[in-house]
Amino acid sequence: MPPVDDLGEPVVLDRPARVVSLVPSITEAVAVSVPGVLAGATDYCTHPSSLDVQRVGGSKYPDVDRVLALHPDLVIANSEENRAEDVDRLRANGIQVWVTEAPQTVPMALKSLRRLFATAWELEPGWLTRAEDLWRHAKPAQLTAVVPVWRRPWIVAGRATFATDVLRRLGIENVYASHEERYPRPSLEELNARRPDLVILPDEPYAFTHSDGPESFPGLPYALVNGRHLTWYGPSLVEARASLERALDYGQG
Repeated sequence: MPPVDDLGEPVVLDRPARVVSLVPSITEAVAVSVPGVLAGATDYCTHPSSLDVQRVGGSKYPDVDRVLALHPDLVIANSEENRAEDVDRLRANGIQVWVTEAPQTVPMALKSLRRLFATAWELEPGWLTRAEDLWRHAKPAQLTAVVPVWRRPWIVAGRATFATDVLRRLGIENVYASHEERYPRPSLEELNARRPDLVILPDEPYAFTHSDGPESFPGLPYALVNGRHLTWYGPSLVEARASLERALDYGQG
């Protein structure tokens, strides 16, 4: 029996040598861990900065014909970032697709990547074991925060999101961690009424800056953070903990 991906679908793998990744963080992980196998990636796959492969459009709406034209041995997708209909079309055309589950915690993300690399390439990347060690433990809760990821409309990180777990391990409790939705859309009035200790503003997917975002939260301290370090799971996790701890040291304001 062939191995199964995170969603339980069988995938035939034999050390794939031509891979298309539709998940930016996994693109980085594959590029760093198995150099030379990536044949294509999305327009949003920005790391490593030296990555030179064919682009296949966005994560949510890739150009499936362009992916097929690359004749990949394997396409890597994600249950949250990519559409089921695109995965189905690729499989209908005989393409092997490994779908990862949207990670709710850091250990869940790293376990998923560990299984992918072990199954596809019998590989245990050094950065992965280092990241597991760095993120194994959580600090006691010290601050509360709201974490906008978009504005117009305002969208925040909520229940069972990777970013929420990252912050929890840094001693910061997301005030929307128990919300019924993973990405709630509260009004600005509701956000300010929560009165968290800190507003955390990443630079992606929305590029918050000192002049774009903090003005909406008068009287609340804020911190600008690297969005990749907050939401990507891969080699960036090795540097993310120290980077976020510096940025979140009582915030700015």
